[in-house]
Parts: sequence; C-alpha cells; structure tokens
Amino acid sequence: MKKAVAVVAVLIIAGSILAGCSSPSPSTPTIAKIGLGHVTSIAKSRDLVVNEDGTKTPPAGQVDTVIAAVAFDQNGRVVKVTIDTAQTKVDFDENLQVKSDLGAHGETKVELGNRYGLSKVSTIGKDWHEQIAELEKWMIGKTVSEIKSLKVKERDESHKAVPDIPELTSKVTITVEDYLKAVEEAYNNAFDVPKGAVSLGLGHEISISKSKGYSLVDDIETLPFAQVDTVIAAAAFDKDGKVVRAIIDTAQTKVEFDKDGKVTSDRNASPPTKVELGPKYGLTRVSTIGKDWFEQVAELEKWMVGKTVNQITGLKVKQRDESHPAVPDVPELTSSVTITVHEYLAAIKEAYENAK
Repeated sequence: MKKAVAVVAVLIIAGSILAGCSSPSPSTPTIAKIGLGHVTSIAKSRDLVVNEDGTKTPPAGQVDTVIAAVAFDQNGRVVKVTIDTAQTKVDFDENLQVKSDLGAHGETKVELGNRYGLSKVSTIGKDWHEQIAELEKWMIGKTVSEIKSLKVKERDESHKAVPDIPELTSKVTITVEDYLKAVEEAYNNAFDVPKGAVSLGLGHEISISKSKGYSLVDDIETLPFAQVDTVIAAAAFDKDGKVVRAIIDTAQTKVEFDKDGKVTSDRNASPPTKVELGPKYGLTRVSTIGKDWFEQVAELEKWMVGKTVNQITGLKVKQRDESHPAVPDVPELTSSVTITVHEYLAAIKEAYENAK
C-alpha cells in the first residue's frame, strides 16, 4: 500500500513539473508595422541685430528636426521607439557670408551625448539623450492615444510641455510636445511589415553644404540662405540582419534672409519633407525617367528588402554629373532610380548599427 501511495505521489509531482514546463512564457510583442515621423521648425533662426553700441550680432539659420522611428504591434501598441533631434545651425558673419563649416558632418542630440551640455543646467542632472531614453521607455506598450494624453505642465517660457506624472517627473524635465507629435506621425504613416522583423533602427545624414552667403555680381544680387538637408531613415531587420522594411525621407529646409540679414522665411511654418511634398517637389520636370523623388526613393526602399547592410552599401553606383556623384548602376534600378543615393545608403547603415 505504501509503495502504491509513493508511486501516485511521484506521478503527481512529475505531472506538476511537466505542467509547469509546458505553461507558455510571456512572448515578446511582434512587430506588425513601422513608421517614421518628424517635426521641423525654423523658429529659433536669428536676424542680424545692430546693438546700441553700434556692434552687430550676426544672423543664424537654425533648423530643428525631431525624428522618430517607431515599431507597433498588431494592436497599435509601441514595441520599439527611437527619438532624436537634428538641431542644426548655420552661422553667418556681419557681411552675411556663411561662417559655419559647409563640409561639417552634422550631429544629432543623441550623438552629442554629454557634449550637448544639458546636464550642466538640468535640475535632475541628466543630459538630453538620457532624458529622451526615459521617455522612450515610458512609451513602450502604450498606444498613440495613451502617449498623446500624457499629462504635461508649463515649467517656463521655453518649456511649455514638461511631463507631469510620477513615472517621469524625476527623469524627464525637457518639453516633450514635438516628440509626442513625431511618434503620432510615425503611427499615422506606418507601413505593414512581414513577419520576421526583430529590430528597428533610426539613421540620418545631415548637411549644410548648399547654404549660400550674400553676393552681388554684375548687378545680379543673390540673397543669403541657410539650407539644411537632413536625410532620415527607419529600417526593420530580421534575425539575420536583412532589411524587412525601409523608410527613407529628407527634410530639405531653407531659412532665407533679406540683404539686411532679416529672416524672410515664415518662422511659424512646419516645412514638409520631400516625401510630403510628393509631386510638388518637382523632380519629374527634369527627370529622365519621369519619376519624382518620392517615387524613386520608394523603388530604392523596395530594392533594399531582403538584403544585408553590406549588400546595400555595396551597391554599384556611377557619377552622372557633378550634382549626382552616386547614381545606381545595376539593372534592377537604372530605369527607376536616377537620384544620387550615397546618403540614403549611409543612413540605412546607421539605422542598422543603432537598431534595437
């Protein structure tokens, strides 16, 4: 009898162990969609000012482009999110000539890290990249509606929308309005992705090389302007590092001045990207294949799917002319992409390197 009881006990224990082993463990949410959002502002651009003592404060064009790459599950909840800001300034001198290095490679706030310097004035001792990381963590598992409804407060004139909830008050003291907007835009513009996406990355390339100073040649006056070209890319990758979906865009933003150094561009405008401009960008008028920029970049995105970053950056290119030093030179793309692509390839590479 004792042996029978012992056997039954062993069977019960074994059954319990097996039952425990077969219980499903919480699974990582599947990426169903990815989106790329942005908010661009030139509001902080500065006029040339003549001071009371006769000295001059030179003008500057400043372009702030907030960018967000976001992955969502099938219920619209955030699975992964990366937010950054390209805060790019073009300085001019008193004579309205460009003072900034036109060949410099622009850095975002995340790339600047502690060099951005917010920790020196922050009441919580955290720099921008640390605070935005906390905001990203808070967004995980939430819908865009929940994210948009974040309770905020005005801290001062420069901080109109600082988080006002216990989870964030000791971690995030920056104003977050534009970051929430960028995530909402990413959701509104999101694309379905096939099964297999396990990571998401954000990449960018920033250039001010097309900015110009004032000139007067043969009675032809050219007014100064700052131009900031911010290439942005979001990409989802599978477990083998192959692209599952890529989204590429460019915020080509101008700040124009008159001959007295006053900003003539609308400081309150939110300049559209090349994709948002669509046919209004006007490339079809000069394109040899009759396709505008947004159509050509869509073809490039399709070509990237299923390829590794090494295969993508190894794309064979050719110089079409001085303005187009890297046009695709492979049969799959020659009839559909005639724009120069090296910055888009570099942005995808960075997206892969930053993927999480």
